[in-house]
Amino acid sequence: MRLVLLGPPGSGKGTQATRLKEYLQVPHISTGDLLRAEVAAGSPLGVQAKEVMAQGNLVSDEILLGMLESRFSRPDTKNGFILDGYPRNLAQADALGVLLKKIGQPMDYAVQLEVPTELLVERIAGRAAAEGRADDTPESVRTRLKVYNDQTAPVIEYYRQHGQLTVVNGVGSLDDVFNRLIEALSPAKEVG
Repeated sequence: MRLVLLGPPGSGKGTQATRLKEYLQVPHISTGDLLRAEVAAGSPLGVQAKEVMAQGNLVSDEILLGMLESRFSRPDTKNGFILDGYPRNLAQADALGVLLKKIGQPMDYAVQLEVPTELLVERIAGRAAAEGRADDTPESVRTRLKVYNDQTAPVIEYYRQHGQLTVVNGVGSLDDVFNRLIEALSPAKEVG
């Protein structure tokens, strides 16, 4: 199964992706982790990314897409993958669709974890306090969430229009949310 996991910071994407990885027996591909690994490995795309980041700029969609294409070519993605952190905007969603069509691995689902804003602020503030981070104030979290919502709303609509969007309530215990995810994905699991 090939799926994109969407959700704002604090929605539980990373936690649930780790659990889904074990359940579905497919790799969890976080673009942040992928980027760090390519830079550490010194791959040609990693070197390009390192140069861009050293200048204080964001890594281009082209470089990220190249890294994803390379990652999707590995044998462990033969039965699918869970993509976390990409696409973040409509251009990336379009580019990902083109790439997956090119390599013959079309997207099965985009799953949006839906969590109310105030609960997200509470979760992130709690996580920041536990980790001793002062940069995640309620105000900064709300700003990050607004940017996420502004950029990602078109991505959500993109997958909705393509008949690939599944919305899952991300509120509750880890097990409750995981069970909802499994239930939402179970038709694809049976045929995939």
